[in-house]
Amino acid sequence: MVLVALTAASCGHDDKGISVAGVSRSDVTEVVDAPASVVARAAATLTAPADGTLARLAVNPGDQVHKGQIVAVVDSPTAQKRLRDAKSALDAARNSGGGGVNIDLGSASKQLNASAAAAFDQARQAADHVTDPQVKAALLAQIGAAQKQFAGAAKSVDSAVRGVQRGIRSLGSAMSALGAAQRLQAQQAYDLAKATVDALTLRAPIAGVVQLGGATGGAAAGGTDLSSLLAGVSGGSSAPAAANATPAGVSTTVVAGGLVSAGTPILTIVDVSELGLVADVDETDIFLVKTGVPADVELDAAPGVTYPAIVTAIDILPTPNARGAVAYRVRLSLQSPPSGAQTPRPGMNAVAHLRVREAADTVAVPAAAVFSAEGHDMVWVRAADGKAERRPVTVGVSGADLVQITDGLLAGDQVVVTGVDKVHSGDQLP
Repeated sequence: MVLVALTAASCGHDDKGISVAGVSRSDVTEVVDAPASVVARAAATLTAPADGTLARLAVNPGDQVHKGQIVAVVDSPTAQKRLRDAKSALDAARNSGGGGVNIDLGSASKQLNASAAAAFDQARQAADHVTDPQVKAALLAQIGAAQKQFAGAAKSVDSAVRGVQRGIRSLGSAMSALGAAQRLQAQQAYDLAKATVDALTLRAPIAGVVQLGGATGGAAAGGTDLSSLLAGVSGGSSAPAAANATPAGVSTTVVAGGLVSAGTPILTIVDVSELGLVADVDETDIFLVKTGVPADVELDAAPGVTYPAIVTAIDILPTPNARGAVAYRVRLSLQSPPSGAQTPRPGMNAVAHLRVREAADTVAVPAAAVFSAEGHDMVWVRAADGKAERRPVTVGVSGADLVQITDGLLAGDQVVVTGVDKVHSGDQLP
């Protein structure tokens, strides 16, 4: 926090502890203080995709890796077996054919009708050779009646054949759909098994610095979880922890050759190319904070050093507060550290001094000179006769030590700066 002190000389003291100073012009800065934590730009925890062993660890803690670089390899016989089984099932599904039914009853019905027509023609030809007219006429009449009966029966058969054919086509469609569904299911199972095997070779999803284990880095119970510090930061990610928690006093890092289960954290990659801050600002001050507001940051780990920062975003929803108060999360970008200063690490505690309002070369008085009376801000002014006169003022930017006076005072006026509670109207001021 940078404040320029009021340039004024004391005009004397009396036994009551009252002092008067001349009003001058000064720079006034209004600061909002907020607890904060340093955050990384992004982080990604790589976990074992299946049960097995850590066959190879291709990096060391603290290594800088690039996106796509191989960092570890997991050996999983169960995943390999699932892939082989899925490949066999897929081949079987592909070789099973379309699963349709192809039976043409219509052709058989047509052949039957053609054979019957030929038989009737042959019968008529035989009847034509009969010389007795009466017998011939009787035979032809019988043949005609039989042909009519057959035609009626054939019509019924054709209708039945069409119904059966429609049922066969529906059955064929259903069997074809079932076969297609089985092939799709087998393909999906194969794709999933292959993706799992491919994932046994772990590649860096982002560029950054390697840390073995999960986001907690093997910290003791109750330690700070990096994933919480990355909440809302662009690109931040974390993976689920292993199903069985590691007992206290045992390292959580996995060494080459060590057993892993699906979801076991292998390593975490942290992108520290850009560092930021997450600060909690009380609801009573949040309206003063805007994007672009500069801030001076003090780290618990680096006392006496001030780091510059700029507000980049302000959350809309409030952040839970242990005290029950309402606060809003403000995100800041850390600028280049001062020359010779240590580079902050993610998770470090800090205090952000947000310079929310500034007034340069303005009429200002010490904050102790202003008091409230009758619902207005007031100061005690020494009149020309040396007596105390209460005067209303309008306060602008309020700093920790100085306040801006936008109306009611001019540079050169004499005001009471200490002991204002001991002054009464008309008192003779020193």
